[in-house]
Amino acid sequence: MGRKIRIGVVDDHDLFRAGVISAITASADDIEIVGQAGDVESSVRMIAETKPDVVLLDVHVPGGEGGGGSEIILRSVPHAPRTLYLALSVSDAPADVGAVIRAGARGYVTKTITADDLIASIRQVAEGYAVFSPKLAGFVLNALGPGQPQSTASQAAAPSPDLDGDLDDDIDIDVLSPREQEVMRLIARGYSYKEVAAELFISIKTVETHVSKVLRKLQLSNRGELTRWAAHRRIV
Repeated sequence: MGRKIRIGVVDDHDLFRAGVISAITASADDIEIVGQAGDVESSVRMIAETKPDVVLLDVHVPGGEGGGGSEIILRSVPHAPRTLYLALSVSDAPADVGAVIRAGARGYVTKTITADDLIASIRQVAEGYAVFSPKLAGFVLNALGPGQPQSTASQAAAPSPDLDGDLDDDIDIDVLSPREQEVMRLIARGYSYKEVAAELFISIKTVETHVSKVLRKLQLSNRGELTRWAAHRRIV
């Protein structure tokens, strides 16, 4: 990459966070710790201020509106649209995996991972690959849907699409209907489907339908990519 990978570490357990930082700095000269945090608010602030290349992110983080790691991703994307996220959690529950992947995380590994594999995973995510623990493969496939790039912690796949690339610039917001644009902007700002429904006086089912159409028309895979797409174009 020609320079150090700048990372932030988010975990509400101080000792674990310190251990991760120590293991990385002791073994990887090409990785630099630029920030750390233990709750939602301080994590969003840290990411906005330091704009890391990669954030190691626990799933269950206190604070905010209770959304944990997913909330941190969605709230941080407008401030640091190029930052990538690698979930590092003790949980391997499908709901936890699916939530952060749908929010835009590029990978998910459990805390049983070795230091060497964690460092390798950070490097892969920084290079644009999707990375996850092998036992979580089924959950990730379900969360991302068919046709999305995948890899394991020890095996890389094709890089994920560059959301800031020229191909994406060819897609104009005018492909969306006025109502779809309204829904897109609210989703990109981090609103839940329920909140969008209340704001626009429509049903949650209708919101889901609009989001599905928006993602298809913009050639995006999930709301995390949608948020980055909108932030890059300064339309939120």
